[in-house]
Amino acid sequence: MQKNTQDLRQASRRPVAVRRRGASPEKTAQTRQTIVDAALAEFLEKGFAEATIENVSRRAGVAKGLIYRYFEAKEALFSAVVQQEIVRAHIDVDESKRGPGESVEAFLRRTLLASIRNIDKKSRADIARVVIAEGARFPALVEIYRRDVIDPLTEKIKRLAISARKSGEPVNDRLVKNPHLLLAPIWAGIVINKFLDKANPVDIGEMFEVQLDMIFSGERK
Repeated sequence: MQKNTQDLRQASRRPVAVRRRGASPEKTAQTRQTIVDAALAEFLEKGFAEATIENVSRRAGVAKGLIYRYFEAKEALFSAVVQQEIVRAHIDVDESKRGPGESVEAFLRRTLLASIRNIDKKSRADIARVVIAEGARFPALVEIYRRDVIDPLTEKIKRLAISARKSGEPVNDRLVKNPHLLLAPIWAGIVINKFLDKANPVDIGEMFEVQLDMIFSGERK
């Protein structure tokens, strides 16, 4: 009996481990969002080479070490920015989102054209500028942009072009083999506006609409 009493006294003196609750999913998502927004501002202001995790941490108001809990490197941060600012903007450009009886041409005007009209007002053109300007030095940027933006988008355009041909829409056959044709005005406009002639910018949305007109003009060459 005495031994049991001593054991109880000793147990009562032992420090009690305090179980700490981790951050809620909502708090985790909010922190990640704050970091990505800060990274976007950093990349657009300084470019990829001059951007630093330290500066991102200051912009976000979080510790540098916390950023590495979410993103293993600066490239991962850039990928997150691309996903947030560009990939999500093109989610609606999926054939499954076409309305009943909606033509492919009308669908592209409703979704992709609407997005491209505002490309210069958003960050998407500036992110592409970073890729163009620094891709040769940092091939990872090109790979991220190709994998996350270009390849999925051109594949969607190709599938839409095939559907348009099957349904009898007057779409140029070349779009099936060369889906990049539809995106060419975007890249031309970005290069002109960001590098070649900043003083006389072109209207990228208008250029894209003209391209749509020509592709869906009924010429079968």
